[in-house]
Amino acid sequence: MHHFKYRDNVLFCEDVSVRQIADKIGTPFYLYSHATLKRHFQAFDTAFEGIDNLICYSAKANTNLAVLKLFADLGCGLDIVSGGELYRGLKSGFAANRVVYSGVGKSADEIDYALEKGILMFNVESLVELELINERAGRLNKRAPIAIRVNPDVDPKTHPYISTGLKKNKFGIDAEAAIEGYQVAGRLEHVDVVGVACHIGSQITESNPFEEALKSLITLIKALKKMDINIQYLDMGGGLGITYADEKPPPIREYAASIIEQLKDMDLKLVLEPGRVFVGNAGILVTKVLYRKFGGVKNFVIVDAGMNDLMRPTLYNAFHAIEPVVNSGKDLMVADVVGPICESSDFLAVDRSMATVDGGDLLAVMSAGAYGYVMSSNYCSRPRVAEVMVKEGRFHVVKARENFEDLVRGETVPPFLGE
Repeated sequence: MHHFKYRDNVLFCEDVSVRQIADKIGTPFYLYSHATLKRHFQAFDTAFEGIDNLICYSAKANTNLAVLKLFADLGCGLDIVSGGELYRGLKSGFAANRVVYSGVGKSADEIDYALEKGILMFNVESLVELELINERAGRLNKRAPIAIRVNPDVDPKTHPYISTGLKKNKFGIDAEAAIEGYQVAGRLEHVDVVGVACHIGSQITESNPFEEALKSLITLIKALKKMDINIQYLDMGGGLGITYADEKPPPIREYAASIIEQLKDMDLKLVLEPGRVFVGNAGILVTKVLYRKFGGVKNFVIVDAGMNDLMRPTLYNAFHAIEPVVNSGKDLMVADVVGPICESSDFLAVDRSMATVDGGDLLAVMSAGAYGYVMSSNYCSRPRVAEVMVKEGRFHVVKARENFEDLVRGETVPPFLGE
């Protein structure tokens, strides 16, 4: 459930009119609901009360400092995939010992930074990475707590670009090779084996893939125990989907119950990495109609937000509902909603049945809180948009809109070009 509702045909975020925000700060902008973010975390937290757990919000879904601080204040941990995300997390108030470092391409500098800060554990993606972590820990006179990310070869039944648990994916170590990986880790001088990790994909809308992966991991953990390798943490990753259109992901309690039941006698701390399920439906992208255009075959609604602002429709052919900010009751039309970028792939919706709009009308691109602003760019020298958070009857700009000067900050022209 989210807190974007119509009142007298005007879309509100909690108790603030979306139109009022647009009039004040202009468009486009991302808009987040504080109440929805909090509600989603608490629903997840409550569902897993029956087992020792650490919920680590997956920062890559949305790294705005205000969003991060909200989750840190609620007692959440953090899942990161870069040194920059660790920096943001620490700046937002997360304790380092509640941070899990995932990701397939950790650099030596990033490993050093995480070791110096004292994170909970590294989720190791390869034996080469394992050796590097051991080496860096030795140089810093530290011990590196690690889990090996096991690839269980489970089909998550999601978009192929966000599937991560199949043999053909770049992530993790095959389940068959994991035993050898743990034996290698056990012999390394500066590494402490503390966990087993897994992440099979994103936007998963069925429970079966999670259950199948968990069975494989339990078998592995039992085998490790017989080898005197005692595992403290089982990191099941994230990936639970949300409703964008007609998807029907399992209820949080059903998803949690299936995991808790299998782990009830395992004496493990469960680590979870939810991202999209916390923030996806807690945010929208607000954009203004610039022009209506008939291309001879299609209607086009040209708006001031483009693929550089919201990449998901272009990258994944992802569906986002598009609603009028002011619902005037006009007849429906079928149109492509497109942006100002010079690419035919610059669209927010294709052949969409939607309310008839005119220049100046405002549109809300729904379910845009996850993988929205974080994937945006300055393509075509477009400044990144503003981010706004609403709490009850107040709104605050939590990321200022970039200006033209921001576009060239840090760039220099070498003297030899003037010679």
